[in-house]
Amino acid sequence: MKIQPVVGKPVSRLEGKLKVTGAAQYAAEYDAPGLLYGYVVNATITKGRIVRVDTSKAMALEGVVEVLTHENRPDVAAMDIKYIDMDAPPGLVFKPLRDTDVKYNGQPVAMVIAEDFETARYASTLVHFDYEEEPFDTCLDHNLDKARDPGKGFATMLKPPPPAPTGNFEQAFQNSPFKVDSEFRHGSEHHNPMELFATTTVYESDGKLTIYDKTQGTVNNQLFVANVFGLPYKDVRVLAPFVGGAFGSGLRPQYQLYLCVMAALHLKRSVRLVLERKQMFPFVHRPQSYQRLRFAADANGSLTALNHSAVSETSQFEDYAEVVATWSHKLYPAPNTLFEYKLVPLDLYTPLDMRAPGGVTALHAIECTMDELAHEAGIDPLEFRLRNYAETDPTTGKPFTSKALRECYIKAAEKFGWKDRNPEPASMRRGNKLVGYGMATGAWDAYQFPARTEAVITKEGKLVVNSAVTDIGTGTLTVMTQIAADEMGMPLEDVTFRYGDSKKPFSMFQGGSSMTASTGVAIQAAIKALKKRLLKKAKRMDGSPFGSAGDDDVAFKDGRMFMRSRASTFVSFQEIVAAQGGKPIKATGTGVPHVLKLRKYTKMTHSAAFVEVEVDKDLKTITVTRAITAVAAGRIINPKTARSQIAGSMVWGVSKALHEETILDEKLGKYMNSNLGEYHIPVHADINELDVIFADEKDELINELGVKGVGEIGLVAMPAAIANAVFHATGRRIRELPIHFDKLL
Repeated sequence: MKIQPVVGKPVSRLEGKLKVTGAAQYAAEYDAPGLLYGYVVNATITKGRIVRVDTSKAMALEGVVEVLTHENRPDVAAMDIKYIDMDAPPGLVFKPLRDTDVKYNGQPVAMVIAEDFETARYASTLVHFDYEEEPFDTCLDHNLDKARDPGKGFATMLKPPPPAPTGNFEQAFQNSPFKVDSEFRHGSEHHNPMELFATTTVYESDGKLTIYDKTQGTVNNQLFVANVFGLPYKDVRVLAPFVGGAFGSGLRPQYQLYLCVMAALHLKRSVRLVLERKQMFPFVHRPQSYQRLRFAADANGSLTALNHSAVSETSQFEDYAEVVATWSHKLYPAPNTLFEYKLVPLDLYTPLDMRAPGGVTALHAIECTMDELAHEAGIDPLEFRLRNYAETDPTTGKPFTSKALRECYIKAAEKFGWKDRNPEPASMRRGNKLVGYGMATGAWDAYQFPARTEAVITKEGKLVVNSAVTDIGTGTLTVMTQIAADEMGMPLEDVTFRYGDSKKPFSMFQGGSSMTASTGVAIQAAIKALKKRLLKKAKRMDGSPFGSAGDDDVAFKDGRMFMRSRASTFVSFQEIVAAQGGKPIKATGTGVPHVLKLRKYTKMTHSAAFVEVEVDKDLKTITVTRAITAVAAGRIINPKTARSQIAGSMVWGVSKALHEETILDEKLGKYMNSNLGEYHIPVHADINELDVIFADEKDELINELGVKGVGEIGLVAMPAAIANAVFHATGRRIRELPIHFDKLL
């Protein structure tokens, strides 16, 4: 049977059946003998200190085993060490029950452990705290004048500071015939993955820990637990084979992991801790942000000046920063620039990366400002972007490894029917609906991180690939299996990808749209090493016809190795393993970014989004009737899972533009809509026709696979495209998200 390549084919998710039938086990679904259940008690004040705690009523309840507070928690090996997490923010991962200080509303102040969940939850209502409250401030707008530069420790490879100014912005802005000065405000948003934050810590008889955790990085959490609790790395195993969404909320070790492990070590028993959704809200959110953009163009529609100033929230106890202001110059060239990024510490928990952190915030403001400037200059928005198309990176002058954004513009505009757009706002109608067309550009960095994998040929002649990487629902399992199958020349059903286990070869967290490039390249490296080992073993077989063969003389296909010069001379993988006494043949490989080669280039993914909206003439309700996103992301390993990623991001774009917001009560200092009943996200009736196009982008520099990530790139352009379409439909510029109908009345 001839094996057909599977890379580039729309393979359905290999774990799909397990998920839709409920057979896939998540962090809170693993049992252990004598399992105890935890429930967290959260602070009801926003800032202050605990003056008294009374746990007597809870402890008197039958079935309650322990109530941990700051008064009786066990000692921790590294409570004060600034554990450097593998992801931003690089700083002090918050550890509850440290002392009497309350730093934010909803901070965990106690943990009840009982024989069953219901008892633990009820007992939590019996734990009493007396507080001494202090004044607090949770409002960004009231504190813009207090904005400061981020701390020195914030700047990392992934989050560099804004570039230095160029030219003379103020003079160029004033002298330009077309100019726009706009302010944008973004409130908080919360991650809200379907799977709640949960940890099951299995305490083994020898004191070792097996931890099932909702995380995007098994190795990251293994390092955290071992460092903080003073355990040998080999005694801590973190597993996350299935993760029900994360979007950045699982990049850092979250507090349920810390508390669950603390309880298990303290009691020397297995413990499960699941947070309710309302308990998630205090600690996983995109930050409030304020942006002011001043863009100018000359009489020909060429950009002359760009100023992008951004201010975001952070916590009082560490700096969380995003790349916001930098994106303007990553997209468009201008000789005069001024970029600024500042932070305001507030009495809230540290914000976290949330899908396309910084990028989607920035690009909403940038692309709406570009649309407004195009309107001022009387130029079609698409034409305006094409006139200001950056052939090289405007910030550095470096060439791109590849950039097919122009193709994205042209393909998507043609399929969308952009040429039919009447440029006059509020001029297009469909019955009682005002019709608007909007478009926007998207961009995201093309990341690759070091990764290591192991490839194994079993005694049955099958291929097993091992990696610590997680799959948070993006299709990683399927895509990695496809890469391995093609690299080894084997059918998909003969390849098994084992993952989500910190004991397996190293992988960074799954985030930044980086895993296909990172783990995929490592798989290539491991299988190349495995092929060399198979040839070496085959040479030692009795009567081997491969005695003088070199690496280039043999090929691998259909589960066997054969001579390129005569295909009739071959040996099966199963025969090679059998000749070794049935012992599996293994090899490891590391995928490493080509830092030196690529330092002369800029690596980016690009997109273009085109959106049609209908706005009810009387009620002002807004409906996204159709949308197209064209993406340039190099080689597409699996068009089905890749399209799913983009379409899902487009849905999130609709949500961000029209539905999604967290209501923060400034007088109480807490989030008021901490549930999915009041935290509005789209339902099926809100989503209509979505289309995805992939540009034919070949990138022979970016990595061995020629791939870029497709997670974030589908989101970044959508909110701006929708806002621009609303302007075209109504003539109203709304610069605050989400856009509710009352803003159009």
